[in-house]
Amino acid sequence: MSTIAYGHVEITTDGVPMIAGTKTKVIEVALDRLAYHWDADEIKRQHPHLTLGQIHSALAWYYDHQDDMDRQIRSQLDEVHHLRAGAGESPVRRKLKAMGKLP
Repeated sequence: MSTIAYGHVEITTDGVPMIAGTKTKVIEVALDRLAYHWDADEIKRQHPHLTLGQIHSALAWYYDHQDDMDRQIRSQLDEVHHLRAGAGESPVRRKLKAMGKLP
């Protein structure tokens, strides 16, 4: 059985796949692909500190671990929704409503 190597991806001590030599998480590149439908060239334009090799390696990691990463994305989105619901309305939004600028 062969082992797949991702030359530009390293796993942190807490298990987070990162692009080696950067502070960019693999999930960030994957989310750019999923949310904005960016191809590798557009991701490169948006993240000029990354090489195309790093981007392709991150996307390969995502697609090879898609079920786990999609679960992680869903979990993070659920947490954001929960936190937003618990935070209530922001003071700025209340002020804009009082001024008639928002419904």
